[in-house]
Amino acid sequence: MSEAVSRRSAMRLLAAAGTAGTALGAGACAPGVPPGAGARTAPPAAPAAAEAKGAARIDALLERLTLDEKTALLHGAPDPDSLGQAGYVPGVPRLGIPALRLADGPAGVRVARPATALPAPVLLASAFDPALAREYGRVIGREGRALGQDVLLSPMVNLIRTPYAGRNFETFAEDPRLTADLVGEMIRGIQDEGLIATVKHFALNNQEHGRDTVDVIAAEQTLHETELRGFEAAVAAGAGAVMGAYNKVNGVHACESKALLEEVLRGSWGFDGWVMSDWDATHSTVASIGAGLDMEMPGGTHFGGPLREAVRGGSVPEGAVDRAVHRILTTMDRFGLLTAPPTARPPRDAAAGARTARKVATAGAVLLRNEHGTLPLTGPAARSIAVIGPTGQVPFVSGGGSAHVVPDGAAAPLTAIRRRAGNGSTIPYALGEDLYGRPLPAKLLTPAADLEERAVDPGRVWSHEGEFRLAADDEWTLLVHYTGKRPVVRLDGEELFPVRQGVAEYFAGGLLGSAPDGMSVRRTTLALTAGAHRLAVTAEGGDKGQRFRLRHTTGAIRAADLAEAVKTAKSARSVVLFAYEDATEGRDRTSLALPGGQERLIEAVTAANPRTTVVLNTSSSTTMPWLSRTGAVLQMYYPGQEGAGATVDLLFGDADPGGRLTQTFPADEQATPVGGDPLRYPGVGGRQEYSEGVHVGHRWYDAQGVTPLFPFGHGLSYTTWQYEKLTVRPERAGLRVEFTVRNTGRRKGTEVAQVYVGPSAELELDQPVRALAGYRRLALAPGEAERVTLDISERALSSWDPERHAWVLGSGRRQVFVGRSSRELPLRSKAVVASR
Repeated sequence: MSEAVSRRSAMRLLAAAGTAGTALGAGACAPGVPPGAGARTAPPAAPAAAEAKGAARIDALLERLTLDEKTALLHGAPDPDSLGQAGYVPGVPRLGIPALRLADGPAGVRVARPATALPAPVLLASAFDPALAREYGRVIGREGRALGQDVLLSPMVNLIRTPYAGRNFETFAEDPRLTADLVGEMIRGIQDEGLIATVKHFALNNQEHGRDTVDVIAAEQTLHETELRGFEAAVAAGAGAVMGAYNKVNGVHACESKALLEEVLRGSWGFDGWVMSDWDATHSTVASIGAGLDMEMPGGTHFGGPLREAVRGGSVPEGAVDRAVHRILTTMDRFGLLTAPPTARPPRDAAAGARTARKVATAGAVLLRNEHGTLPLTGPAARSIAVIGPTGQVPFVSGGGSAHVVPDGAAAPLTAIRRRAGNGSTIPYALGEDLYGRPLPAKLLTPAADLEERAVDPGRVWSHEGEFRLAADDEWTLLVHYTGKRPVVRLDGEELFPVRQGVAEYFAGGLLGSAPDGMSVRRTTLALTAGAHRLAVTAEGGDKGQRFRLRHTTGAIRAADLAEAVKTAKSARSVVLFAYEDATEGRDRTSLALPGGQERLIEAVTAANPRTTVVLNTSSSTTMPWLSRTGAVLQMYYPGQEGAGATVDLLFGDADPGGRLTQTFPADEQATPVGGDPLRYPGVGGRQEYSEGVHVGHRWYDAQGVTPLFPFGHGLSYTTWQYEKLTVRPERAGLRVEFTVRNTGRRKGTEVAQVYVGPSAELELDQPVRALAGYRRLALAPGEAERVTLDISERALSSWDPERHAWVLGSGRRQVFVGRSSRELPLRSKAVVASR
């Protein structure tokens, strides 16, 4: 058996045993994960004889494939029977090679049919629970198979480097260690059920701004100690596929980077699956396949005809094509996709998916603030509750873009609160801010026109042009809701809703992009001057006909909504105010503040009733100038289809908030690792530098001595906790850390104990002030204590030496910190790490 095969087998055995965390410095720092028992498990390891037999079978297939058939396996194509998935690769029926369907899936399977809409991965990560990540993955894995899919384009493990990044909700954390633990278990869960997982985006795709063109410059030590940790864990867990990123890395497009694809991914880590491009992220034929890219998605611009011509012309050896096909077929064979007859697909288990969705949403919710016993809601405060905010009535299920899932259903938080409060309670509601607009008065225009519910028959065109007058200057938001081709709306000759280029048009957000009845929505806000304005509308019915409506909000409408919210808040003993921020793939945030008039709404409502809890359905960290006026703040991110029930469980104390922040919340927009430095973000002249080095996330705040609004690892509980009796002793090339956690309150609670290590004085390398080295999620009854033992492995105590191109142990005296967050560490000790 070759050395390469031996390495692959060893890594698969590591994955099967669930020990990738150890290889990455996890040791026993995270709860153990039982092996999956999925209905269709793809064995992560195979005996040498079986592996050799499989390789011979693939070799035999390769000999029978024509060049046209080989290249057809290396790029996507239109699906003749699409299920609404993201990609399709035709098979070779004459040889029994089936087609592949590839679906998006960071928070559930994104196809045309309903699927379980799970909480956003960042909410999952906030539970600090690798076992839960595996359960989450298994739901997606089973549903992907049940919904006709073969490959899942998930998980996303790019670090949360900047709070502005539009896809922060799709990934896990700013911390490399936590990310590595969670991605490994999520992949095991997905693949337990026989679905091929695709870890993405390899590598350094940490923002949406300029993602197609930006050249990301990162030093070797920075790469290995930060961004690459999660990808390495994915390989150790046996991921079947890797997706290359859009951006350049150190001057070379990621999808044609031999340094990434061959030297690191396959050479250092032993990856033996296949590498596909992100959609339209392939930029060449010869360079890409030569660097180790196996599959171009979603079409064959470079790996179709041009690849065949390159082989025939001699610029690409046919052996390179054979290697790419071999990787794809080998992975398909590993997952049983080449067996005949094919393995039956399991049925969906929607009830089980819903249970996991609620479990995750409850476990990951983070209580950021809780003053004067505002939460949990009990007694009179639980029977007189004003619910305020648009997402109190319209459930905010998921973010926009690849992560958006069609759920089986989702209850409104208002409905869930009223049900939990029970008979005899008073639960008034106020909108606070109108997201979808009010109907335009039929007589607004001259000549008059009803623009609220217009139907346009197939093949017909409806148009109207009229004039309206404003008595005074005002700010208007105009919205168009539609079911077919977007109507053209012009105000004073200017088109209000032009079709945008690329994903900016395709991905419009998970909340704002669709009305509650499913109509697509576009909006624009503009300052209108007093006097006459001309409005022209043209709508086409197309092949199927369509419905549309034109709506608006004005300064007067916004003032009336605010006044109604204040009146409602005054009438109740307590207030639950739902606030939102709608992020999506394809664009970064422009501010860390809540959008629209929400800050003004919170300030007015908290002035009227200080017992106000703000529930945040946001994508990432948020600045909070209004924080001190609130009673409580509950971070729910995008909580999935069961978010209403989970939110209510937490508000009323039926569950203890056990989530902890996986990203630092800055005190202001300049106090971030990229704040005030355009070369770090968003880049200058198409070039971006990761000059913060290994100091990503909370490490930067510690290195710079900057006080955040809320630190990494922060999260409150409804009970109180005490840490005591820390001991640290050397253990092989690592450390064994033991301490006691005690629930000193009157309620059962959930705690996440965290261990950090300081730098080694014996290493002449840049090191974090404190690095997360382990954690343990605990559930303890009142008065109960648990003795926690965590093994800090050699990897967790090592740094990457760019001169040796290897990990080196940081031996000598090391400081160990234990506590509730990166900034609340009451226990401290030192121990000597022995050199090998």
